[in-house]
Amino acid sequence: MLSWVRPAKVVRGLSGMSEGAMLAVLMGAMVVTLIAQMPGHSRAAHLDPSIPFAGRMAGAMIAVLFIMPLIAYGVAALVAGLSRLTPWRLEGADSRLALFWALLAVSPAMLLSGLVGGFVAPGPAHSLTHAVAGAGFVLIWGAGIYALAVRR
Repeated sequence: MLSWVRPAKVVRGLSGMSEGAMLAVLMGAMVVTLIAQMPGHSRAAHLDPSIPFAGRMAGAMIAVLFIMPLIAYGVAALVAGLSRLTPWRLEGADSRLALFWALLAVSPAMLLSGLVGGFVAPGPAHSLTHAVAGAGFVLIWGAGIYALAVRR
C-alpha cells in the first residue's frame, strides 16, 4: 500500500537490492500478472471453446513468464541509456529496480482488473480498472525513476 502512497520513498529504500532479488521481484510480478489473466481466459474459453482454457493459459504463460521479462530488461536498459541525454543520470540497476518494483506494486490492481474482466465482462468497469492499474504503474515507475536518478 505504501508503494501507491509514497512510491519514491519505498523505491529509495530498496536501492542497493541485489540483482537476484530484483529478478525475484520481476518474476513475482509476472506470476501475479499471469494469475490475473486466468479469469479472462476462462471466460473466453467458455464463450469460444475452439481454443481451450489450457491452450490459452499455455500461450499466456510463455508470453508472461518468458517474453515479458526480456522486454522488461530491454525497457529498463533503454530508459537508463536515454537518461544520458538528460541532466539526470540513471544507472542500469536503478532503472531495473524502478521498473520491476512498479510492476510488482501494481499487481494487486492487475488482479482486480482480471477479476472484473473475467466475472463482470469487458465494459466500463473493466476499462476503469485497467486505467487505474495503468496510471498506477506509470506513476509508481516515474516516482521510482525520479527517486533513483542522480543529477550530474
